[in-house]
Amino acid sequence: MLCFSVCCLVSLLFLSAVDSGKTLRKIKEQLQKNKQLKFMSEEQPLQQVEESWLEQPLDHFNRLKVKTFSQKFFVNEAHWDRPDGPVFLFIGGEGPIFKFDVLAALGFITTNQTVISLLFFSCSYVLMPSLGDKLHFFQSLNLNIFADIFPGHHVEMAQQHRALLLAVEHRFYGDSINPDGLKTESLADLSSQQALADLAAFHGYICHKFNLTSRNLWVSFGGSYSGALSAWFRGKFPNLVYAAVASSAPVEAKLDFSAYNHVVGLSLKNTAVGGSEKCWAQVQQAFAAVEAELIAGNFSQLAADFSCCQIPQNLDDQIELMQNLAGVIMGAVQYNEEGVLMSISEICDLMTNISGERTEMKPYSRLIKLAQIYRSSTEEKCLDVSHEKTIQDLMDMSVHSSRRAERQWTYQTCTEFGFYQTCEDPTCPFSGLINLQAQTKLCTAVFGISQHSLPSRIAFTNSYYGGDEPHTHRVLYINGGIDPWKELSVVQGGGEVQSVFIDDTAHCADMSSRRFAKRDSLRKARQEIEKQVSDWLRTASLEKMD
Repeated sequence: MLCFSVCCLVSLLFLSAVDSGKTLRKIKEQLQKNKQLKFMSEEQPLQQVEESWLEQPLDHFNRLKVKTFSQKFFVNEAHWDRPDGPVFLFIGGEGPIFKFDVLAALGFITTNQTVISLLFFSCSYVLMPSLGDKLHFFQSLNLNIFADIFPGHHVEMAQQHRALLLAVEHRFYGDSINPDGLKTESLADLSSQQALADLAAFHGYICHKFNLTSRNLWVSFGGSYSGALSAWFRGKFPNLVYAAVASSAPVEAKLDFSAYNHVVGLSLKNTAVGGSEKCWAQVQQAFAAVEAELIAGNFSQLAADFSCCQIPQNLDDQIELMQNLAGVIMGAVQYNEEGVLMSISEICDLMTNISGERTEMKPYSRLIKLAQIYRSSTEEKCLDVSHEKTIQDLMDMSVHSSRRAERQWTYQTCTEFGFYQTCEDPTCPFSGLINLQAQTKLCTAVFGISQHSLPSRIAFTNSYYGGDEPHTHRVLYINGGIDPWKELSVVQGGGEVQSVFIDDTAHCADMSSRRFAKRDSLRKARQEIEKQVSDWLRTASLEKMD
């Protein structure tokens, strides 16, 4: 996702569930590249992490099938209080895991921290009025800057409680996939139910490998999709995992997730994070202007204005254009102040009052400037709006594409979750062209899955897990006030349901190191999370003594 080495990045392996359009996928890829930069720059700490593999059945529910796949996992024993210390399990989601998923955040590494602080917090706003200027300036310095990109918080708690640290990769993502695993017939074995069965088998393997007993309490952690898996693992296997932390976890499957862009709109209006009513209106007017150009048939002019790789003459390409433009803003809201290229405050400054501009710019022109900044950050020469290419990319079954996740995750949205972020609600600030039909037809085009079957598939998921009232106990649900995914999570506590709500924070913000909390609400939330995990472990210890 829109990310740069000069930004304060957090680990976003636990990225959102499904994203509309190519831009959000590009933003994800950029964040993963930044994670890899950190991986290459820090050799010493990685030596304490062991990479291992476990052979898992491809189908846990059919004993007649004997095929297996190799599942990757990491172990960090550095902090573990043998033999009875707890076990903290970080669950991988729709992407690869890395060694630093079981390592503590190290913070900034730079040739001159003072210089960077002065440049970024002072000069950047005085001498370089536009965000694009800031980016080019920092690029030209060629400084050795790497930001905090570890998940951090669960590792810090593991250090505190002297836990054995584990991270396990989700089947069919990253390296945990067979050479033919992306063929459509093979994807039949890709599901959250199979992933939970993997976790149960992994639990047994680890217990045997490290001679664990009932005294070794397991606590699972995850964010976004893997946060839902963390909650469901506790719900379906309460005898294996004592408690679970589920950050920004969409536990309710939803076909038409129009509420996503409703929250994006509200966040653009939120003055606490730099939004305003004017910002929302400017964004809405910008997209209305793009639609007007399409209606007028000015396809070539649009392509030139937004530096499109193709002229969006047909409806499918026009929808791609709208999805990609909306994706830049959606990504900024979802990961506000967490490492995306632009925050809500910066986007709203661009859309309402660009410092240094002598002439008044129309919303359409401001959207063009936003697209330029996006392309600059991702080093794209042009904006790809080809729907045909989208289909071709999703049809790519080759091994090299396995570390991307769009084919696998699109399959899961078609078979289990939906999560289609539409814009047919009038509260959406983007374009009504981003509709349910346009997104669900990918299921038929790519996998041969009927659009009409989607409602029943999603109904089964909610019946199996409990939807927005999941069958869970001793699970802590954590959500941010401006995170669109909170609409599908558990926000209100009560009874056996435990929750933490963090005002004015974004998707999975709590999962980064507590040392990088920019807001008081986030610092207090992390203290609540730490207290809850401590209380669970203390209660369990007392129960053992009885």
